[in-house]
Amino acid sequence: MSDPTPTLDGDRAGPGPVHVLVVAAGRGTRAGPGAPKQYRALGGEAVLRRTLAAVAAWPGASAARTRVVIHPEDAQAYAEATRGLGLAAPVSGGATRQESVRLGLEAIRAGTSGACAVLIHDAARPFAEPALAGRVLDALARGSQGACPALPVVDTLRRGALGGPAGAGVERAGLLRAQTPQGFALDAILAAHRAAAGREMTDDVAVAQAAGLEVEMVEGDEVNLKLTTPADFARAETWLQAAAPEVRVGTGFDVHAFAPGTSLWLCGVEIPFDRTLSGHSDADVGMHALTDAIFGALAEGDIGRWFPPSDPQWKGAPSEIFLRKAMERVAARGGRLLNADITLICEAPKIGPHSDPMRARLAEIMDVHLERVSVKATTTERLGFPGRGEGIAAQAAASIALPGPCR
Repeated sequence: MSDPTPTLDGDRAGPGPVHVLVVAAGRGTRAGPGAPKQYRALGGEAVLRRTLAAVAAWPGASAARTRVVIHPEDAQAYAEATRGLGLAAPVSGGATRQESVRLGLEAIRAGTSGACAVLIHDAARPFAEPALAGRVLDALARGSQGACPALPVVDTLRRGALGGPAGAGVERAGLLRAQTPQGFALDAILAAHRAAAGREMTDDVAVAQAAGLEVEMVEGDEVNLKLTTPADFARAETWLQAAAPEVRVGTGFDVHAFAPGTSLWLCGVEIPFDRTLSGHSDADVGMHALTDAIFGALAEGDIGRWFPPSDPQWKGAPSEIFLRKAMERVAARGGRLLNADITLICEAPKIGPHSDPMRARLAEIMDVHLERVSVKATTTERLGFPGRGEGIAAQAAASIALPGPCR
């Protein structure tokens, strides 16, 4: 292994940027009949796509530095499972996992220069958490030549075959169950694989050890299940159902009257107009309705509870302060905004020319993708106070996802 350099992504020092090699060239026959297990649906999504979503959250990982080794016959299945992810080009694997890994490492080396780290991960492990990958990278940052997550064996071990008599017990002290991702400096593990070509070894740690590399064992994770049998798929489905986010929907409604002025604020955009809106803050009726909708989805009251109009500090305040607070509460609960839909109700001003800038501004304030925000307008056919041109009303709906079911 070359001397480490302080360029590993994040706050760690180590052998350069992080590359991820996902091994997905196997046939997975023990999973039962059907497509290779990495392309089977798990919770309505291909296992490989779930694995890549987990990888994307790892420290230092990026789509451009994530490469998948696939079976030559799986090109179409791979394309469908990874559509839109922006990954590095896949690599065709070999006859064995060991050969597939070597070919993947060769592709990474051909596409990069300088020292770098590589995390080698099985496609059939879709639940590998960022903290797990972080422990592997931390070991490399400490100067380890390799790192492998593992868990101690806690069950009694006994020789024998199912259906046959129990054999002798096996001492379990010091035995560990190895997991992936396993991490190395790229050049060191590539050299080890080249030297081991033609020999059959169980994992990349064995390849590294055969080349004289010392591999540090770090704490694994029981959740890092490897999908091997139909029972594993059933267990994973149960986990996903238990961990499925709870989707909440909230609504908001607000009204502000017109007052003398030359412009007004709607959904974070200042619009020239022959009047303004009257209110304690900037009277952004659309943003107020949306803020109430988010607080409502959280069941945390309304905008008046968080920002009382009797408090002088909010006089003339920009309403984005209120919306940002609502989004802070979503983040504090571990949630995320799924979508927001605002309807402005007025005869004037015309909303259409301003709806796209309004969407963009709201998306910016909430730090969400533009496609999650809708702003539209309607009239009341000249009925009621909006129809008489006395002010503007707004209604909003917001959906959020919170982790786990509410107890």
